[in-house]
Amino acid sequence: MDGRFSRRWLIKGGLVVAASPLLAPTASAAPVLPWPAANDIVARTKRPVFPDRTFSVLDFGAKGDGKTDNSAAIKKTIETANARGGGHVVVPKGTFVTGAVYLKSNVDLHLDAGAVLKFGSDASKFPNVLTRYEGIECVNRSPMIYAYKESDIAVTGRGTLDAADTASWNKGKDREYLESLVAKGVPPEKRIVPGSGHAMRSTFVEPYACDTVLIQGVTLKNPVFWQLHPTLCRNVTIDGVRTDASTAHSNTDACDPESCDHVVIVNSHLGAHDDNIALKAGRDADGRRVGVPCRNIVVANCVMDGNWGAITCGSEQTGGISDVYAYKLTVTGETKYALYVKSNTLRGGFTENVNLDRVSGTFARSFAYVLPDYNGQTGAYVPRFGPFTISDSASTKCGQAAFDVRGLPNSHVRGLRVSDCRFDGVASTENTLDHVDDLRFVNTTINGKPV
Repeated sequence: MDGRFSRRWLIKGGLVVAASPLLAPTASAAPVLPWPAANDIVARTKRPVFPDRTFSVLDFGAKGDGKTDNSAAIKKTIETANARGGGHVVVPKGTFVTGAVYLKSNVDLHLDAGAVLKFGSDASKFPNVLTRYEGIECVNRSPMIYAYKESDIAVTGRGTLDAADTASWNKGKDREYLESLVAKGVPPEKRIVPGSGHAMRSTFVEPYACDTVLIQGVTLKNPVFWQLHPTLCRNVTIDGVRTDASTAHSNTDACDPESCDHVVIVNSHLGAHDDNIALKAGRDADGRRVGVPCRNIVVANCVMDGNWGAITCGSEQTGGISDVYAYKLTVTGETKYALYVKSNTLRGGFTENVNLDRVSGTFARSFAYVLPDYNGQTGAYVPRFGPFTISDSASTKCGQAAFDVRGLPNSHVRGLRVSDCRFDGVASTENTLDHVDDLRFVNTTINGKPV
């Protein structure tokens, strides 16, 4: 067994959840996704398989009393598991205060039901690491869980990751400072944020340049910034995860794969005080320097509970986004858009071949919003959009028009195809469709009237 999904892993009405969080899902005879290419992505996305060995953090001195600093004990447990060829590092029921957790190859960090990793208020416990802040590489304080150039890693179980106490130090959004360093030609390893007099937040869970990553079953609470941020990774699976929709902090996207290849996100309740899923690929000059796209993405059988886009592409799309498939998404609350695509001529890049099927819910603004002049920024890099396909989808509310899709005079949207859809509760029946080629509405109604 090599850890890949079976092509018949899907079951009727959704995707099967693994019977045990320590094992890959078993095959089942079932219908597949409506796109052959999406099924191929699922089949090719590898999942880690771990040796049948367990290492309890208690055996290395950890105490789940809600006050002991367990940073060293958890670190030693993970390092020992890695040195012995890998296995499951088990956090039992209890509240374990810790600093940053660094995952190593062939290690599954498994949180039993009732286990809480409570990330602490001591900034010194979060050492400097290479990261990306809003699409720009820099050195910043570590995310709560981090890995760099590791392979076959996981965070699994029914426990909770709690970042509430990090709010005391995890502050700031001075991206302009980083942009000034990029303009001066300062390399990423010298763009050091702590001690610079500037501050930028660290993300919650961030595997960076890793291969074969699984995040399964856990709950994330009290985020300060983006919650799940796999960056420059391959073979990423997010399964049965619950993220926080709290309004305590803004800009807490649920899941932001950035410059990743082969990502499968399933069976999850993605709460956010911003985008539910935001696909990214670097920003402006630094994004062009790295030049790695985000591609081969499947999202299925998820509840979307954020207040911006269910599926957002950009605005950090400089390296490009392509081959995105979203199936059976239930959108709740006051989410503004099912599909939100944004760039400008400073950012450039592309968002191509995005497909939505069986996406439904209430939308505070529009079902689809595509704009090429985000934030009014301009430059010499013309973005490319499309084609987009939307099928078998519905709304019970759109606070504005169902579609606001715009290309540029010199860069048209290269296809918008909408079929077998019903959009009800639409405030304005006047769609905005500017500079859109290959525009097709088939068997689709708005407020009961055919388009």
